[in-house]
Amino acid sequence: MTYDETTFRRTEEPTTDPAAYRANTLAASEQRRRAEELESADATADMRQDDGRDRLGIHLGWEVVLLLAAGAFGFLLWRLDSAAFQRPALDTLLITGAAVGLLALGAGLTLRAGAPNLALGPIALAASLHYAEQGDLGLLKAAVPALIIAAAGGLVVGLLIVVLHVPGWAATLAAALGVIVYDQLRVAPVAVQGEYDPTKQAFFLFGGFALLAVLGGALGTVSPVRRWLGGMRPTGDPARRRGAGVALPVVGTLVLSSVFAVGAGILMAAQAKGPIVPGTGLEWTGIALGLAMLAGTSAYGRRGGMFGTLFAVAAFTLYLDWSERKNLDIALFATAGAVLGGGLIVTRLVESFGRPLPPAGEDWNAAATTAATNWTPDLENWTPATTASRTDRWDDGPWGSAR
Repeated sequence: MTYDETTFRRTEEPTTDPAAYRANTLAASEQRRRAEELESADATADMRQDDGRDRLGIHLGWEVVLLLAAGAFGFLLWRLDSAAFQRPALDTLLITGAAVGLLALGAGLTLRAGAPNLALGPIALAASLHYAEQGDLGLLKAAVPALIIAAAGGLVVGLLIVVLHVPGWAATLAAALGVIVYDQLRVAPVAVQGEYDPTKQAFFLFGGFALLAVLGGALGTVSPVRRWLGGMRPTGDPARRRGAGVALPVVGTLVLSSVFAVGAGILMAAQAKGPIVPGTGLEWTGIALGLAMLAGTSAYGRRGGMFGTLFAVAAFTLYLDWSERKNLDIALFATAGAVLGGGLIVTRLVESFGRPLPPAGEDWNAAATTAATNWTPDLENWTPATTASRTDRWDDGPWGSAR
């Protein structure tokens, strides 16, 4: 007998029975449905965890550190040149803080929405170059076209992210590369033609940024607002579509952050001491994202503080002025890398110590039950039961030993 015989041959051939085909199709459909239910259950569990109350102690403690850092840089600047806190130098300091603050606000807002805008720096540089060329027409005529183009670009990129459901960082990076092409069309620095002086509204501009930063941070601590804004954040399969509900937060934050970048670029150009030099602007993207994370906003977009953006921007603005007066000549790309590295460390801190508290009623009680307290080892003595005497024993039979 060999394996070539018919008995050992496999005769599995594809069936052509329609009933079997329908059964296989139904089984596959049932398997997919179960997988979707499991993924939906995971998303629901993540949402319940998102409903929990965050531990804000880590954010408040870190914000105290940022406030102390701002105070330290302020002291160093005052020791170096006390006139830095007197007008008109103080007005220039506030305008710089407002411009940097607008970029940090845009970065933090898009991080919260799960679609970080990597085009913030190039947009700000493009706005600076545009204002430098068109500023002689007046602030309104120079700013309105830039604002419209930036808002339209944010709208297009946001719709691209929502319709194709692609990562926000990839789409905004493509937009950033396109804006860089516009920035590098200039082959020489552009002298500023406008006469707008923002230092006359320095306190109002910086105060407006501070108000937006604090209000935005406070709203970010509200669970329904946070959940609605971060609907694009993945909760399982990152390629799974989130539905039409995420369109408004993603598109709205990208449009608003692009408008903030234009405002920052115009403020930078209006108070520039020399011509605007063409470049990439990516260093300001790194600074904006780094400050947003350094302020306590997680790189994952889930958590954030209330006063961190204000304190981080204040400390960074004082550092810029101090380093410039100190003639340190540190490249902005190096500064951006350092700020981003610090922001990543802060992200790990807030993610490790800022997770929500467990919901009430789910705490595990390790105390012994009352039923086990009545058990006594002495009551467990075992006594073999006596068996009834049997008359049909083998020894007593006709073949027994008694015979």
